[in-house]
Amino acid sequence: MSTGGVSGYAALNAKVRVMYSTLFTHAELASLYDTADFNALIALLKNTKYGPYLEKAKDKDLSPRRAAFQIRGRLTNDYHSIIQIAPVHAQALLIQRLRYFELGNLKAVLRGIVAGSTWDRVRYVLFPLGSETVLPAQEMVEAGNMAGAVELLRGTPYYETLSHAMKRYSTEQNIFPLEVALDLNYWRELWQDVNRLPSQDRNHAMRLVGTLVDLNNLMWAIRYRVYYHLSEEELINYSLPFGYHVRDEDIRAIAAGADIAQVVKRLYPELTDVDSLLQEPRKGLIELEMQLNKNLMKQCTMAFVGDPFHVGIPLAYLQLLEYEIEDLTVLMEAKSSGEPEEDFRAYLTMRQIAKG
Repeated sequence: MSTGGVSGYAALNAKVRVMYSTLFTHAELASLYDTADFNALIALLKNTKYGPYLEKAKDKDLSPRRAAFQIRGRLTNDYHSIIQIAPVHAQALLIQRLRYFELGNLKAVLRGIVAGSTWDRVRYVLFPLGSETVLPAQEMVEAGNMAGAVELLRGTPYYETLSHAMKRYSTEQNIFPLEVALDLNYWRELWQDVNRLPSQDRNHAMRLVGTLVDLNNLMWAIRYRVYYHLSEEELINYSLPFGYHVRDEDIRAIAAGADIAQVVKRLYPELTDVDSLLQEPRKGLIELEMQLNKNLMKQCTMAFVGDPFHVGIPLAYLQLLEYEIEDLTVLMEAKSSGEPEEDFRAYLTMRQIAKG
């Protein structure tokens, strides 16, 4: 484990650039899109970097859900590989980014408990973190009730947050306050990790993590108002008071009833069709979020230009790999159901910036 600077990032930069070169090109993506069905897609993926992960399951077990579970293992392994050789001061941030998937697992477990799901039903929805996770996920599902499941988290970073939120859950029997409390706690800790970095690393990390924070916070605020009709006070309490480009005053403006389209256009003048998207927000918000994701991906590709000795390089690669896996998950579901390409292409983001 190295300490930083050119020497600290030399090996990591070389390793990550090799990893980056394995992301799909335009031509490779086109081949995947053109496969006839789910089985043909899996056969093609087995000849890529995802092959070893898919081979760990028997063909008869490879439903779209199971296949998505298997290929996520690549992201876990790449995180571990990068963290092991990252400078010491950058490791906390990278570990916290990996914990985002543990957070997703925890929320999936809580939803499974509410739905009365069995462990076999829940397990392949989860992100494969292996022995690194602190969640007793199976035991929580088998507890069969929220209070018992939360008690099993005692001694983990999630217990205090959930135990406080359980008071409202017990009153309302609504999982929403639990999920919001977990989300807000996660992003606060990530923001703190960014701000603890040395100045050069902090600037690069802020550009990428800050753009991601902005994306989430803005979409939360819009959805809280459009879907949940939260009061101004609740919307503010359920949002983050910091950001890179989206500021607290922007969130407060949305909470206070400002024209959402005008706020978005002022923040992101490069976005297209914002007014029309927000005229039918239940459909248009999906496209708006896709445009914001594409903006983040452009930031990721730009991180590979110029000075290579900073934490932005691994952060950018891992974010792009995450998007690639999300796209493959969409593609597997679409191919399995026979969905026509024009119906799912809008939900694929990597095709916009793939190499070559």
